[in-house]
Amino acid sequence: MTDADADADVEAGDESANGAATEPAADDGGDPSDGSADGGAATTPDGAETAEPSPDDAAATDDAEGDAVSAWDRLVAEVASHDEALAGEVADLGDELADAEAALDERAAAAEDLESKLKRERADFQNYKRRVKEREAQVRERATADLVERLLDVRDNLVRALEQDADADIRDGVEATLASFDRVLADEAVAAIEPDPGEAVDPERHEVVLREPDGSQSPGTIERIYRPGYELAGTVLRPAQVTVSESGDDDP
Repeated sequence: MTDADADADVEAGDESANGAATEPAADDGGDPSDGSADGGAATTPDGAETAEPSPDDAAATDDAEGDAVSAWDRLVAEVASHDEALAGEVADLGDELADAEAALDERAAAAEDLESKLKRERADFQNYKRRVKEREAQVRERATADLVERLLDVRDNLVRALEQDADADIRDGVEATLASFDRVLADEAVAAIEPDPGEAVDPERHEVVLREPDGSQSPGTIERIYRPGYELAGTVLRPAQVTVSESGDDDP
């Protein structure tokens, strides 16, 4: 090969290389709407490319949707994938459970309210008892003060009787003083317990202090009063002390 022929081959090769660089790429059959033949980046009508969602983005979306659905609904959906009938029963059971939980919450709230009311009522009752005791104490104090004040007159009369001469007859004065004392007791609804001889013994009002074998009354009845008793408005303050006959005229 001559030098001219070699130069001609070199020029032909350069032209082939330049032609390949400037020749437009052939259409590979891709979809123009996708912007690529392998379904890569998509194009919008204005020519801008939008990226396809990645697997990580899809997983995040699924998690968000899963959080929005209750755990029971997810259970129903999982069961439905295997058995639709059983899934319906599970769903009904979930509704019943929700109703039961709501009713339980209502009862718990009602129980808490009742407990709070009970505590308030108990505190009010304790305060009421305290006030009643204080009032009773005040009433007793006033009643005692009033009784003592009226008994002071009786004591003054007794003192005046004792201040008389030793040979003076003080019986009238003592009887008058006793009468005034009895009036004070009567004003306080205090009555004497003085059973008559021959009456039956009342264990609540009479106290047997002696049994007389030679009594004149029927056996087991009151022979005589040893000491009178007293009662206040029907309540025995002190029982009467009596003796009881063990034999009498009608004793067999």
